[in-house]
Amino acid sequence: MDNPTMGESRKRPNPATEVLAGITTFLTMAYIIVVNPAILSETGMDQNALIAVTCIVTAVACILTGLIANAPIAMAPRMGLNAFFTYTLVLGSGGKVSWQTALGAVFVSGLFFLILTLLGLRRRLVEAIPPSLIAGISVGIGLFIT
Repeated sequence: MDNPTMGESRKRPNPATEVLAGITTFLTMAYIIVVNPAILSETGMDQNALIAVTCIVTAVACILTGLIANAPIAMAPRMGLNAFFTYTLVLGSGGKVSWQTALGAVFVSGLFFLILTLLGLRRRLVEAIPPSLIAGISVGIGLFIT
């Protein structure tokens, strides 16, 4: 295998180690179950539905990452993007953009990025971004959420 930390060349951990790793990962990400719905519900979405969807999407993403990529990486919603969605796209529009319309735009952009990825264009676009701009964007998003 290409990745020496995964697959057949990986030392097999005992079940206790796996359970401890799972609990540790869950505890570091559990805040998302509360914070993500709290932010998104400010747009008018149902908070209980958002809690359920956050849990379901996170579980499915983690399972697919493990099965398809064979990587022990936890996946969950990004807090900067949900804040951008809520405070800039929906609430920042002054009522001109409903959360339903904004979700439609997110879906269309997801399809667009899927097409870019399948064509290999996304990687070339990302590689064309200067490192200083990437660092600036990261800092800007961090400042945006604080």
